[in-house]
Amino acid sequence: MCDHHTPSPSDKDQKKSHSPSAKITDAHHNEEHATWNRRSFLQALGLIGGGTIMVGGANLSASVPSRLTAALANAENNGRILLLIRLKGGNDGLNTIVPVYDYDFYAQNRPSIKHELSDLYSLSPDFGIPSSMQPLQSLWGDGKMKVVHGVGYPDQNLSHFRSSDIWASADAVNVENTGVFGRYFEDIYPDYLINPPAEPPAIQIGSIGNLLFDGLDTTYAFSVSNPEQLANIAENGVLHDVLNIPGCTYGDQLGFMRGMTNTTFTYAGVINQAYEAATNAVEYGDSSFAQQLKIVARMIKGGLGTQVYMVTLNGFDTHANQVDDHNSLMSDLSTSVKAFYDDLGTVGRDHRVIGMTFSEFGRRIEENGSNGTDHGAASPVMMFGPKLDGNGFIGTQPDLQTPDTNGNLQFNTDFRSLYATVLKQWLCIDAALVDEVLLGVSYETIDLGFDCESLSTDDFSKPDGFLHLATYQNQITYLEFTLPSPAKMHIELFNIIGQKVGVISNDYMLAGAHKIDIKQAVGKRLFTGQYIYRINYSGRAYSKSILIK
Repeated sequence: MCDHHTPSPSDKDQKKSHSPSAKITDAHHNEEHATWNRRSFLQALGLIGGGTIMVGGANLSASVPSRLTAALANAENNGRILLLIRLKGGNDGLNTIVPVYDYDFYAQNRPSIKHELSDLYSLSPDFGIPSSMQPLQSLWGDGKMKVVHGVGYPDQNLSHFRSSDIWASADAVNVENTGVFGRYFEDIYPDYLINPPAEPPAIQIGSIGNLLFDGLDTTYAFSVSNPEQLANIAENGVLHDVLNIPGCTYGDQLGFMRGMTNTTFTYAGVINQAYEAATNAVEYGDSSFAQQLKIVARMIKGGLGTQVYMVTLNGFDTHANQVDDHNSLMSDLSTSVKAFYDDLGTVGRDHRVIGMTFSEFGRRIEENGSNGTDHGAASPVMMFGPKLDGNGFIGTQPDLQTPDTNGNLQFNTDFRSLYATVLKQWLCIDAALVDEVLLGVSYETIDLGFDCESLSTDDFSKPDGFLHLATYQNQITYLEFTLPSPAKMHIELFNIIGQKVGVISNDYMLAGAHKIDIKQAVGKRLFTGQYIYRINYSGRAYSKSILIK
C-alpha cells in the first residue's frame, strides 16, 4: 500500500501551468493504486497466488517449497546468498545518485526538491549521494558498493502493478503469471510438490502479491507480511501461541486452529534453530526495514541454508512531500544496510552475501507541482557486498537533457541483464538454464566483480522433448505427455497431503503422444478435488497438481 497526494486547488493550478513533462493524471494514479491494493488484498485472503492465508489478522504464505537448496548444494556457489532489496513505489534515482556533472540542469528542473551541492558526499567527481545516505559512504570507500546506471526496460510501463509484474516475470510484452525465481525453482526441482528440501529455499518479507517467486502451481518463498511475524516464528518455532488460550470451548477451537496453522509452516522449526544459534552483534534501528535485516542477518549467521532473501522498504511513491519522505527512506535504507553488513562481518559471513536494490521504475526528471515527482522510467540499482571487488559505476548514466517523450530518463541497462549476471555469476547457475528462466533470451552479463568459472555438476537439464500436462474434457481429467523415445513409465497419484492414492501407469510405452484417463487408470473411486501426479521418467521425478472432476 502507498499513500498518495490529493492536491489542493492551488496545487492543481500549479500543475496546469507546469511543463508537459511532469504530467500524470490523478484519475489514472488513483485507479492504479486501487488495482494494486485489490490484488494484494485478494492475495492476502488466499484467493490468488501461492497459498497466502489470513490468520489472526496476519498475512502469511505457507508456500510449498522447491529444491533451490538441493539444486545448489552440489554447485560451486554453495554458501552464496542473494539479498533482494525491494524499494517499493518507484525510487527517485536522481535524488539517490545525484548527477553532479550536470548539476545546473538537475537543479533547474528540481528547484524545490534538489539536493544542494554542499549536502552531497562525493562518490566520484561526477556523482554524489545526499547526507541522508552517509552510512553508505564507508561501504563505498571500502569497495563494497557499486552503482549500475540507468536500469530499466524498453517502453517503460508507468503502472505500479504492471511494472512490478514486469520486473518479477522478466516479460515486458506479455502478461506472464510466473516469476524469474519461480521458473528457476520449478525447473531445477520438478518434484517439489512431493519431495521438499529440509530448509526454505527463499524467504520473503513484505511484498505480498509480487510474482518473483511464483511458479505455475505455487509460490516458492516462505513469506511473511512483516518482520514481527518472522520474529515470532524465529523466536518460538511457531506462528501462534497454543498454550495461552481461553479455557473454554472457544479456546479449544482456537487452540486447534492455531495448531493446524502452525503445522502447515514446515520451515518454522529450522528457522527457529538458526535464529537461536546466533545473535546480532550490532545495533539496528527500530524501523520495519531495519528489523527485517536484523532477523535475516541472524538467520544467516545461524547457518540457515536459504539462498535467496527478499526484504521490502515501502513508501517510494513520492508524488508530494518528497524532500522529507525520501530523505527518511534513504536514511533508513543506508543505516540498515550498513548495520547488516557490519553484523555479518563480525563472523566473516559478509563475503557470502550480495545485496541488490530494485524498484518498479524511477521518477520524472522534472518535479511536479506538489513538491514531488511523478512516475518515471530508468533508475540506478545499488549493489552491496565485499565480493564486488571494489567500488565503481557500471554502465552509462542516461542523459538528463535528452529524455523520452514523457520527460523520463531513457534506460541504458536492461534489468534482465542484472538477473542474468547474479544467476550465472553469483549463484553459479548453468547459463542454458538461466536463459530458459529468462524466457528463452540470452541477456548480456555485466562485470560486477565476481564470477563462476564452472559448475561442479552438470545435472541441470531435463530430458529433451518430454512434456506433460493435465487436460479436461467433458468432466473427465486426462494426463497427457509426449515421449521422445520408448520408456518405462511409472506414474502415481497422491492426495494433497502426500498420501498415495493409486498407480496411474507402470508400463513400457512407445515414443509419441499419450493420453490417460486418470479415474479409469487408477481403477477406484476418486472424490472431486485437488490431487498431485508424479511421473518417474529417465531418472527424474516430475510432480504437478491436477484437478480430478
